[in-house]
Amino acid sequence: MKILFGAALAAAMLAGCATGSSGMQPAGSAPAAMAMPEITIYHLEGRRSERIVWLMEELGLPYTLKFRQGDLAGSMAPIRAINPDMPVAPTVTIGDQVLVESGAIIETIINRYAPGKLTPPLGSPDYPEHLKWMHYAEGSLASRVIADYRVWQIKPPTSRSPLVDSEQVVQYAENYLSKHPWFGGSEFSAADIMMAFPLNFATALNIVDKNQFPRIAEWRTRIEARPAFKAARAKALPNGMVGNLPALPAHAPPGPRQPPQAQ
Repeated sequence: MKILFGAALAAAMLAGCATGSSGMQPAGSAPAAMAMPEITIYHLEGRRSERIVWLMEELGLPYTLKFRQGDLAGSMAPIRAINPDMPVAPTVTIGDQVLVESGAIIETIINRYAPGKLTPPLGSPDYPEHLKWMHYAEGSLASRVIADYRVWQIKPPTSRSPLVDSEQVVQYAENYLSKHPWFGGSEFSAADIMMAFPLNFATALNIVDKNQFPRIAEWRTRIEARPAFKAARAKALPNGMVGNLPALPAHAPPGPRQPPQAQ
């Protein structure tokens, strides 16, 4: 499947990127947007590439989406063709350049073509928090929950690790949401886009007990109500989840609970 979105709106979107109505920085505080080449997202249904589709919908920028509905192997073929050294989703082309890594792709698109959007002002207290969660999503959260999932499939645990484990990295996010409405701080930001995938992975696959994290559940309800999220899901996951991993039959008993800590 090859889908082109918003090409006719490209000029208008580029003109509005610096001062758009939903930007998080005041008009004039961000540098001018660069001219945007064609952006193509190589996608696998239900994988991290959905972050980039969601981002583009939030920004209102044009993009081409390539995948084959219900056919993960068929969707991987063009990825392997264009990116044989690292065939992963997302693989994105920006003009002639091939990029991987969700966070790097998101920051490149925002900083070049939508400066000031979905990012707190550089001098605000929210900016370091936003940047922390942008990196935490994969560096601490996804790496831990995926590692625990794989290990627990081989040998189900009887107790939580005394070191940092999947429950603790999710609890850290829960604690932050007890003080802030978004992972961007006071407003929705690209950090929320980054955090959605690993938090859903952790709870949907029963790596952690979703009932222990009511603030994450409430946050998820709010992000799923966003028009751009709904539009992205309709385009990137038209037939529901494809090739979903099995949930763990049981997760380890909860470890000692810590009260929310001030951030």
